[in-house]
Amino acid sequence: MKEIKDIDTLDFETQSLADAPVEKRTFGSLLKYLILGIGFGIVLVKAEVISWFRIQEMFRLESFHMYGVIGTAVVVGAISVQIIKRFKVKSLSGETIKLEPKPFSKGQIFGGLAFGFGWALTGACPGPIYAQIGTGVTVFIVTLLSALAGTWFYGLIREKLPH
Repeated sequence: MKEIKDIDTLDFETQSLADAPVEKRTFGSLLKYLILGIGFGIVLVKAEVISWFRIQEMFRLESFHMYGVIGTAVVVGAISVQIIKRFKVKSLSGETIKLEPKPFSKGQIFGGLAFGFGWALTGACPGPIYAQIGTGVTVFIVTLLSALAGTWFYGLIREKLPH
């Protein structure tokens, strides 16, 4: 692991997993993640948060449904972070969870706006894209490919973006 000398020069996106210890991955060791992912997908579908119609309602300020789901997620997340910090909860693989403060950057404003515009236009954010495709709405494959292309493009221009 490299030593961090100056928090302002820390680049969170380029930290490599190459230095991390490699464990032998078997289907059995990955099964818990598959089960969690399928469970999460089912929750997304049942809560209707992957519905293009529900997302459009939210952005048109016509329904409280998505705001309620997002607000609940924020509260659950805040409580979960406090539990992790106070009880020193470990990850599924037994590693200590470290929650490091991240410096603010004005690029986060631009990134958030781009994310919001993309979400409003496509009716999908990155996590639910897979659930949308999994429900048979294959047009979201275009959204997935576009998200991957955007991520690739970001990697190309990252050094030129405001810090």
